[in-house]
Amino acid sequence: FTDPSYFGQLMVMATSHIGNYGVHTEEIESGKIQIAGLITKNFSEVASRTGKSDSLYGYFEKEGKVAIKDIDTRALVRHIRDAGAMNAIISTEIEAIDELNEALKKCPNMEGLALAPVVSTKEAYEVGPVDSKIRVAALDLGIKNNIVKCLTDRGARVKVFPYNTSTEEMMAWNPNGLFYSNGPGDPAASPEVVAEVSKGIASGLPVFGICLGHQMIALASGLSTYKMHNGHRGINHPVKNLETGLGEITSQNHGFVVKMEDVETSGNVVLTHIHLNDQTVAGIRRTDVNCFSVQYHPEASPGPHDSRYLFDSFIKNIQNN
Repeated sequence: FTDPSYFGQLMVMATSHIGNYGVHTEEIESGKIQIAGLITKNFSEVASRTGKSDSLYGYFEKEGKVAIKDIDTRALVRHIRDAGAMNAIISTEIEAIDELNEALKKCPNMEGLALAPVVSTKEAYEVGPVDSKIRVAALDLGIKNNIVKCLTDRGARVKVFPYNTSTEEMMAWNPNGLFYSNGPGDPAASPEVVAEVSKGIASGLPVFGICLGHQMIALASGLSTYKMHNGHRGINHPVKNLETGLGEITSQNHGFVVKMEDVETSGNVVLTHIHLNDQTVAGIRRTDVNCFSVQYHPEASPGPHDSRYLFDSFIKNIQNN
């Protein structure tokens, strides 16, 4: 619920019981609940879990977020599966369907929507060991807390910059690695960010990107992206690493994807990871510069840890550069 990649979206939970697990502070990925609303079958007001925990009910109430229960969520999921992701509205005040439909028509489509400006930090900040020789400049397009933690846990000093920071300003901090984060919205709607990512790739420093950052790297490399009929959401998506032949269970949260045909015809990009359910692009690597990216979330928390090695690879690239 706190992943900035979910900003402005209504989340449908097909699992029957939601909330009985509670909320743990250390698992919160940003400063607030990012979803616009929650749709559930059963919403538990009581949480039972080892350790310090708040109830999900209390968390939503404190944040002023709407949640609706007693919905046949599995039927709703089947409808979305067939009809595709769509705009929706939850109302506690207006019951007239015609009025709600008119309100819904005013909601912008995700395609063409730039949302990084809404979720990005307003001020740059630093975390990690002050005297570290590994200095990572991270562009915040909606960065998750655990991504930063995965970098600092590996000894990196990380400076997180607002989404509209120029490459020159990031380089003035004297980093030896560049990271482009996850985030919400259509990557093609932010050409000014793509232009800065292109400069970062050309800097000669090792580059790593996740999710929206991956898509920005693809666009900066001459590839294109498109909106999927249904995005990938969940913590059990199978991906194959084409360079090792190994399979990975991954956490994914995206509605746009890099066009496979562009990767196959590119002269300087190779496919490194592929989604095994629908054969879409899950990871790429530049052959001419030290740059790679993945569509999924190797930092997943909670979720599988199969892909944490990607952070190790990035740190190794920095050390060997």
